[in-house]
Amino acid sequence: MRDILIVEDELLVALDLEDILTSGGFDVLGIVADRKGADSIQRAPVVALVDLNLRDGPTGNEVARALASQFGTRIIFVTANPAQITDPPATAIGYVQKPFRPDVVVSAVEAAIAGNHPPKGVHKLN
Repeated sequence: MRDILIVEDELLVALDLEDILTSGGFDVLGIVADRKGADSIQRAPVVALVDLNLRDGPTGNEVARALASQFGTRIIFVTANPAQITDPPATAIGYVQKPFRPDVVVSAVEAAIAGNHPPKGVHKLN
């Protein structure tokens, strides 16, 4: 199963991530822009790409913890503000810095699915 959830409020960034993922052979489960959207997810995403600052404020950390708790989802933060990552869930493998390269996003998702350590270009969480 290669279902990926995109948690991003900037539509162009979300669509770019969706294109990168589908071109990489992944199935995008959906795009959500805030905590309410993430709470409505019914099918478990294997991996979620999570921005920190969403439509309803800086709720990305909460969304990540909820997805990890409810579904065991592996989390990859995609952010320009990595210092805002607080109390990441145990399933978080790291973060990809914005602006991102498509190959780094694909490698990060592949590593998350395989349960491997973050590949080059994916920063570990402290």
